[in-house]
Amino acid sequence: MLEKSSNQFIEELSSKAPIPGGGGASAYVGALGMALGSMVGNLTIGKKKYKDVEEDVKVLLEKSETIIRNLKSLVSKDAEVFYPLSQAYGMPSTTEEEKKKKDEVLQAALVDATMVPLEIARNCVDAIHLHEEYARKGTRIAISDVGVGVIFCKAALQGAKLNVLINTKIMKDAELKKKVETELAEIERMGLAKADEIYREVESMLQS
Repeated sequence: MLEKSSNQFIEELSSKAPIPGGGGASAYVGALGMALGSMVGNLTIGKKKYKDVEEDVKVLLEKSETIIRNLKSLVSKDAEVFYPLSQAYGMPSTTEEEKKKKDEVLQAALVDATMVPLEIARNCVDAIHLHEEYARKGTRIAISDVGVGVIFCKAALQGAKLNVLINTKIMKDAELKKKVETELAEIERMGLAKADEIYREVESMLQS
């Protein structure tokens, strides 16, 4: 999906086509947010002033690259798992037999369509925590980009959450629904508060 140009991605996102959608867009925004953190790290490497933290920043960059790679992959994966779900929604449901078949296909498709945005959320909360280290160890000349990056990741996390909930809302597997929503609530609890904390820290640095 991201092999396409950004213009093409935006055009397709704004069309009535079923994919890409909010899940893929969330993964894309999360990848952009993490990339901003990486930029700060790369600007820090090689600077005499930050020699003491250079090895730490190199480790951060490796972790960041893994998250970026994951989120880029999840842009495409979200499209892959949503397509069967969109097809299931369009199945005929006139007779009882058709209704039963449609429900079976829909419930099966819901599982993958739920787990992908949950994985996006997991990566976003990891990205948020890496931004905390970039804020503390990264070059001050690009500290604003840490703030931008972390709010991108926060928005991506919130977007992923909504894409999980729209699926669990109609999920009939009560055990899986509870498991997913419990994990999601914990991810949100950790991620949003931390993102806000980092943003305030960056804002304070810029205002002092």
